[in-house]
Amino acid sequence: MTVIRVPFHQDDRLPDDSAPLPAGTPSVLVDPDLPALDPPGTDQWTRLAALHGAVADAVAGALAGPAVPVVVSGDCLVALGTLAGAQRAGLDPGIVWLDAHGDVHTLASSQSGYLGGMVLRMAVGGDPDRLAGPLGLRALPEERAVLVDARDLDAPEVDYLAGSAITRLAVEDVTADRLAAVLPDGPFVLHVDLDVVDSAELPGLLFPAPDGPAASAVLDAVRRALATGRVAVLDVACPWHPARDAAEAAVRADLVAQMLAAAGVTGG
Repeated sequence: MTVIRVPFHQDDRLPDDSAPLPAGTPSVLVDPDLPALDPPGTDQWTRLAALHGAVADAVAGALAGPAVPVVVSGDCLVALGTLAGAQRAGLDPGIVWLDAHGDVHTLASSQSGYLGGMVLRMAVGGDPDRLAGPLGLRALPEERAVLVDARDLDAPEVDYLAGSAITRLAVEDVTADRLAAVLPDGPFVLHVDLDVVDSAELPGLLFPAPDGPAASAVLDAVRRALATGRVAVLDVACPWHPARDAAEAAVRADLVAQMLAAAGVTGG
């Protein structure tokens, strides 16, 4: 089992403990030297393409092994590198996206401009010149994307999803039978933004959303998805502020440990 650590939020390097792994967990660190913003023509997108290209290479290499790789990062954007890596390895995966948010904005529709709110849309062809093009990422047909939970949507996201072929499911509906019914045959990337967990149970999130599923329900959904044998890569995003105290850090560490254990990863 390969655990790939990507301690970044967008192109900002995070502390190594931002996404805590169980003690003794073997892992591969993706921490490339990103282009400086000073030279003319260099911008955030250039830096993100360099970072996610390195993620894609790490994922493609890990997929040469027999086990499901696990990518642990600080935001959802890294999922584009994960998806590109699966494609570089010769796969044609779909995607199952667990998130409190839709992440289906475009640059034009987003009022905040927050890039993490655009990732799933980029995966299915939105703003292709920004990251997909530089990564060589082939856009997924909407029919090969499943959005799970997404209880916190902006009006443009509601409008887009109403007319798209992306399937929407509740966490409890992530079952082998349901996935077989809505997602064409073949492998898929399983993306889990941990903010899908109810914010009362997981404090300190960057974008907390109340009234969500319990962590236990999310973990059960992940286990059921993994049990299908179709998951090519498990991609876990940890979008939270620095822990305010030891208790908050312990809650996060336990959740990450349980997520990895669902994929068969334990500490040494």
